[in-house]
Amino acid sequence: MIGIYLSGTGNTKYCVTKLVKLIDASADVVPLEDEFIIDKIKRNETVILGYPTQFSNAPYMVRDFIQMHASLWKGRKMICVATMGAFSGDGSGCAARLLKKYGAEILSGVHIKMPDSVCDSKLLKRQMEENKKIIEKADRKIYEAAKRIKQGDYLKEGLTIFSHIAGLFGQRLWFYKKTAGYTDQLKINEDCTGCGMCAEICPMKNIIMEKGKPHPGDQCTMCYRCICNCPKQAITLLGSKVIEQYKFENYINLTKM
Repeated sequence: MIGIYLSGTGNTKYCVTKLVKLIDASADVVPLEDEFIIDKIKRNETVILGYPTQFSNAPYMVRDFIQMHASLWKGRKMICVATMGAFSGDGSGCAARLLKKYGAEILSGVHIKMPDSVCDSKLLKRQMEENKKIIEKADRKIYEAAKRIKQGDYLKEGLTIFSHIAGLFGQRLWFYKKTAGYTDQLKINEDCTGCGMCAEICPMKNIIMEKGKPHPGDQCTMCYRCICNCPKQAITLLGSKVIEQYKFENYINLTKM
């Protein structure tokens, strides 16, 4: 077994790592941008794939990765884990349908609600105590999912036709243009000091440093990693101003104080 994930702010990394380790403590867990990920997947029959949902869809980077390596999935046993701030519908099903098309066996779909990480929008912002309860509930969900998977009793969240309809009409149709491909809407303002962190951590290598300044391209997968890590809060995507940066590991540190 191996766990692979796309995670901008740590939510999905945490969920996939915890789920995998509860099932098999010796299993490897790697990010989607790992340079040896193809070889690592080839060595494992069962793959747990995790990603955050975006407007009831899988991030384009995830869908692109699946399609680019179509022959990799034949015969693989897949568990799709979708994390979300609110509604998903068929979050896990978006990747599951693609994987099945390329010959994978879909064992399970798991939906896990986590604190909102879209830091340039006020829409889903919550107080710390509310977010702490969300994480505690997520932990219980992960433990239950791991227990059931080890028993061969798989959750099917996001995999049914009813979930598909809910995801399609709930959000995906209305926001289709936002998830049809990569976006070129990443913005870096004059507060940027040219530290280069954004270019270094971008999973798509979409930000290039030129003459001491970062320049975003048109291959942003909306993971919010650069936005939530910028020390000057100089980067935005959906909104025009950073409201509250979010990184899962920082939040956990705060709740332990």
